[in-house]
Amino acid sequence: MSNKASERLVPKLRFPEFRDSGDWCKTQLHEVALFVNEKVALENLSPERYLSTENLLQDFMGMVPSPTRPSAGSATRFKIDDVLISNIRPYLKKVWVAEIEGGTSNDVIVIRAKKEVTTKYLSHLLKSDLFIEYVMTGAKGVKMPRGDVELIKKFIVATPTKPDEQKKIADCLSSIDNFITAQIKKIEVLKVHKKGLMQQLFPAEGETVPRLRFTEFQSAPEWKEKSLSEISPVIFDGTHQTPKYTTSGIPFFSVENLVSGAVNKYISQESYDFDTRKNKPCKGDILLTRIGKIGYSKLVDWDYDFAVYVTLAVIAQSESFSSRYLHFYLQSSFYQREILSKSLLNAVPCKINMGSLRETKVCLPSDLGEQEKIGVSLASFDDLIALHTQKLEVLKANKKGLMQCLFPSTFEGDA
Repeated sequence: MSNKASERLVPKLRFPEFRDSGDWCKTQLHEVALFVNEKVALENLSPERYLSTENLLQDFMGMVPSPTRPSAGSATRFKIDDVLISNIRPYLKKVWVAEIEGGTSNDVIVIRAKKEVTTKYLSHLLKSDLFIEYVMTGAKGVKMPRGDVELIKKFIVATPTKPDEQKKIADCLSSIDNFITAQIKKIEVLKVHKKGLMQQLFPAEGETVPRLRFTEFQSAPEWKEKSLSEISPVIFDGTHQTPKYTTSGIPFFSVENLVSGAVNKYISQESYDFDTRKNKPCKGDILLTRIGKIGYSKLVDWDYDFAVYVTLAVIAQSESFSSRYLHFYLQSSFYQREILSKSLLNAVPCKINMGSLRETKVCLPSDLGEQEKIGVSLASFDDLIALHTQKLEVLKANKKGLMQCLFPSTFEGDA
C-alpha cells in the first residue's frame, strides 16, 4: 500500500482474537482496487451476460438478467467477484457483486479488489450506506445525478493488515445480510399470498361471484358491476395550481409522496384556506393517482388537514360502499386493467381524465358487511407486511450501526 495515506487507525469494536494485531491502514480506494476499463465486443456477449443500470436492482438486491443487448459496440468486461456500481442516481444503491462474467454499459463502474484487500471485505465496504452517502456528496446533476468517478477513487478505505481479520468482518456482515435477505423474502411471500387471496376474494373477469366467499355470505346475491360515479356522487381532483412550498404547515400530497408514504411537502395555512380547502379530502375518502403512476390508491385513515395536487383524485366515501373494501378492489388486477383501458397511455406523462375515471367499473357485493369483512381480511395482510417491513428496517439500521463500529471513523472521511 502507498505510504502517503497510511495513517494508523483502530475501530471502536474489534473481535477479541485481533485486539493485539496492530492498527489498521488508511488508504484511498484506487490504491486497493482496480477501476476496470477492459473492453469486450458486444457481439461476443449473450444477452444474459450484458448488464446496464436497468438490470441492477435497488437497495443492494442483486440483478436481473437482460433479455436483450445493444446490437453493436463494446462493453466493460467484468469477472466473477467484481463489484458493479450503477453511476446513475447512486442513491438507488444499485451495487452488485458479480456471480458471472460478462460486460456492462459505460454507466456502470466495475471495481476489482487488489491483493491488499479480500474480495468479500471490499464488497461490504462498497455495498453500504456509508459508501453511497460518500458518493452522493460529489454527485452532479439534479434529475439524474451521476457520481464523480475521480472522487469515488479517493474514497477512504480502512483496512486491517491481516487477511484473517478482514475475513472475520466480512463473514459477520454476510451473516447479517443473510438475515436481511430472509426478511425480504418473508415480505415478498406475504405480498404474493395477498395477491393470490385478492384474486380469490374478487370475482374473475366476466363473473359475478368470487371463487372464495365467507361462509355467512354463501347464499348472498351475486355481485354487481357499477361505475365509480354510481357509488360515489363526489369524485374530484386536487388543486391545479402549483403551490409555494413551505418548511412546515399543511401537508401537501402528490403522486410522489403518496406512493412513497413520505410527508415532505407543505403549504401555508393561508394558501390552504385560499385555494385548496374547497377540495379537502376527509377521513374515509380514497385517494387515487391519475397522472404518471396511474391507479395507486390510499385510504385516508388520518384526521389532520392536508391538501392534494391535480395528479390525485379523491373518491368521497358514501353509504354505497365500504371504503376499506373499495381501496383494496382498486388495487386488484381487475381494476388495474380497467383503469389502464380508459387512460391516455400515449400522453406524457400518461394520465386518465376525471370523466373517464368516473366511468371506470368496480364490482362489489350489495351487503356492506361482506365488503367490510373482505377489507378487514386484506388489511390484516397489510398489517403483517408493515410489521415485517419494520423488522427489515431495524435489521438494516443495526447493520449500519455495526459497520460504524467495525470500521474506524475515518472510513467515512475525505481523502
